[in-house]
Amino acid sequence: MPNSRFTRRHALLSAVATLATPSLLRAQSSDAFPIEERPVNGAAPTKRNISAFQKQQWQDHFDTLGVGCLLADINSRALHYWSGDNETYRLFPSSVPLTEDLTKRGYSKIVRKRENPSWTPTASMRERDPTLPLRMDGGPGNPLGTRAMYLDWPAYLVHGTHDTRKIGRQSSSGCIGLYNQHVEELYELVKIGTQVLLL
Repeated sequence: MPNSRFTRRHALLSAVATLATPSLLRAQSSDAFPIEERPVNGAAPTKRNISAFQKQQWQDHFDTLGVGCLLADINSRALHYWSGDNETYRLFPSSVPLTEDLTKRGYSKIVRKRENPSWTPTASMRERDPTLPLRMDGGPGNPLGTRAMYLDWPAYLVHGTHDTRKIGRQSSSGCIGLYNQHVEELYELVKIGTQVLLL
């Protein structure tokens, strides 16, 4: 009797696993994440389902921690954060600029922060896509997501996105994008004056 219960349970679990397999395969082979993308800055293309995060140390890029440091690693599509007291470290997957022409590299800093930011496309964005609005208030559908941290370079930000397909991809016009839940966590940690390096 115990063996027949085990056999029925085993058969039922096998049937459920068989039925679930097509859904799992579809989820893993979404067209939203192509097999390969163009290389960024001469790096090899990122392949799907391969973690490209590279461990970073703040000392390799900044002289001091100051009030905190953000390192946007364009090649590995990751954003690193270190707090000013070196007690907090966070690593987030990010979106990166579509092309090298849209990519600005070097040192900057956070000069202001906004919750539910409004969005004003730049002139070059509107030239590339004339259907873009002149301005969009914060909320669902806004490309800046729920939080934005502005760099001292005009029109460059670290922000969230409602379009989760963009994370881990070359998909921005120059900004660094994060999942909304990640940008909300980061927003609480980052202080005005935080150093930023886009590498």
